[in-house]
Amino acid sequence: MSADTAPLTKVDSAISGLSSSPPDSKIKHRRASSSAAGVYNINDLESEKKELLIAKETQKLNWKLNTSPSTLDDKEVLKKFLTTPPVKKIDLHFPLGLEVTARNLKGVTIKDALDAIHKQFKKKADDELELPVLAGFEWDKEESWTRLKVHQKKEGAPASSAGKKKKNKNGVEEE
Repeated sequence: MSADTAPLTKVDSAISGLSSSPPDSKIKHRRASSSAAGVYNINDLESEKKELLIAKETQKLNWKLNTSPSTLDDKEVLKKFLTTPPVKKIDLHFPLGLEVTARNLKGVTIKDALDAIHKQFKKKADDELELPVLAGFEWDKEESWTRLKVHQKKEGAPASSAGKKKKNKNGVEEE
């Protein structure tokens, strides 16, 4: 090493003519929104006073909150929009104060709502839930335009009880 005490200078000639900010020749393209046409923001619907209609299929599901929505027999129902017109997100309000949000930029489907609910209840055992079955949703515009009330019930509609009963040794049926 030499004992030069000359001040340091820029060595690379490539950076001598550049400013510290990146060049403006970058592509000025933003990704288009992932939302589909005809899907609304719930707040826009409120300001326009557009009414929401809830899919009636949700009342017939008899779905237990702590089971995965994929266990439902009717898979086609899961693909339907939860509301008409479809919205990007909606809050689901439970009677005891719990609130979950279902989101989908292409429109919240019944599956999206059930997934959001299931995420909250999947670790609960059947006996921990007082009302373990979904009875349906209710939209009360007087209370809140942007959320649906979740209704629950004790048990689902009885499935075919043909295989449920057993005969004891005396030939009497018991459950």
